[in-house]
Amino acid sequence: MDLLFTILIVVAVLIVFFVLRNVQKQKHVTTLTEEQFKENYRKAQLIDVREPNEYERGHILGARNIPLSQLKQRIGEVRKDQPIYLYCQRGSRSTRAANILRKKGYSSLHQLKGGFSKWTGKIKQKKKGY
Repeated sequence: MDLLFTILIVVAVLIVFFVLRNVQKQKHVTTLTEEQFKENYRKAQLIDVREPNEYERGHILGARNIPLSQLKQRIGEVRKDQPIYLYCQRGSRSTRAANILRKKGYSSLHQLKGGFSKWTGKIKQKKKGY
């Protein structure tokens, strides 16, 4: 019985740790609905953090592609004096990108709720050659 109680306590502590860690990460990025995102993304740096093949299949009009996998090497391409609007396919990579940027001193970080998969606005696709 003592072993079961100890295991339950350890599991509870781990759950609390991960929940608090996730909440802390979310404080540094504002998650915006599509309507909120559309209000100001043209006045900001719009960055698609998906991989190039995803970007070429379709992206928000005006977005720059800086994949999460390249962000640390290309961070100099992102200005600190302008708001940053991030998106990925569903939202997890943009959260990680915001965390990387925050650690490097960037602020005014915003992400699209639900990511590109929920976007209904204008998009641009690379034309396929036949």
